Amino acid sequence: MISEKLQKAINEQITAEMWSANLYMSMSFYMQKEGLDGCAVWLKKQSEEELGHAYDMAAYMMKRGGVAKVDKVDVVPQSWDGALGVFENVYSHECNVSKMIENLVKIASEEKDMATQDFLWGYVREQVEEEATAQDILEKIRKAGKSAMLFIDDKLGQRK
Repeated sequence: MISEKLQKAINEQITAEMWSANLYMSMSFYMQKEGLDGCAVWLKKQSEEELGHAYDMAAYMMKRGGVAKVDKVDVVPQSWDGALGVFENVYSHECNVSKMIENLVKIASEEKDMATQDFLWGYVREQVEEEATAQDILEKIRKAGKSAMLFIDDKLGQRK
């Protein structure tokens, strides 16, 4: 059985994952409007991945006898300062998500819930990859400048 404290924290994370999904969807729409369809595809896949995390966390919690809840999801930004602004935000956001996941692990540890710690460590490992990927894209955009952005856009559009 999962503790009330941990249940509350995971439900907050579910809401945060849904917010992240909306953020990436908004970014995808923005990039498509800017004519960077490859970036839009990459961001759409990020949105889908975040929503998958919310479902995964809810399913895990229910397996442990908890109650998954959907809370109000706040409004997300609607525009950025070009591709550089978008991916600066992506990197910053992923660093913030890492801190939230680490806090969940801390709570699970305090609650002496080893199963939840194990479950959450998968997300800790995933966040290492998410931060590295976002940072890599951001650095490529910074180095390339506007003239090479179309090449980067094409590469991001190939994400499976």
